[in-house]
Amino acid sequence: MTIRIKFCGITHPEDAVKAADAGADLIGLNFVPGSPRELELEVAEEIAAVAKGRVERVGVFSDASPEEIERVLRRVDLDRLQFHGDETEEEVEEVDLPVIKAIRGADLEAAESYPGTIVLLDHPTRGGGSGEKWAWSDAAPLIASGHDVILAGGLDPESVGEALADLGDLLPWGVDVATGVEGVDRRKDPEKMARFVAAVRRAESRE
Repeated sequence: MTIRIKFCGITHPEDAVKAADAGADLIGLNFVPGSPRELELEVAEEIAAVAKGRVERVGVFSDASPEEIERVLRRVDLDRLQFHGDETEEEVEEVDLPVIKAIRGADLEAAESYPGTIVLLDHPTRGGGSGEKWAWSDAAPLIASGHDVILAGGLDPESVGEALADLGDLLPWGVDVATGVEGVDRRKDPEKMARFVAAVRRAESRE
């Protein structure tokens, strides 16, 4: 099994190309109002276009109405959606595209509320985009029970190997990083992205 690598919060088309060149499997395009990485639709269209066929393009939403999601999808070509709010199982299942559902920490009960859905485990209290570390080893029971898990929260080129080692002989479906591979102005740093990918592949090969 290969751990999928997702660079979230891509804000420029050039960064999407660099993410793909670095070895990303997925990129995140943020449509959460008020987020520092929120995209205008015109920019999102450009990012989606240059990334098409190179990486999976994931639209990130939080408690968005069906109308808002449809407004984005009419303009932006996406492969998957990621929900960071209090979306119900029914709301998740209504979406035609594959879904990633973010939950706070390694909450087994919450994960089981979304059967068949990939769950992204972020910081238990800080939530998404904070770049704060947490007890990544807590994710092991969810992975062991058969859940497809994306590990997130406080990951960077230096810490991702530690996070994966904390899981013992278990491997997550993927890892997700935003802050940990950024330089100035929330732009993705090519060198940091390359080091992040290399660290994941090293950790994976030790399993």
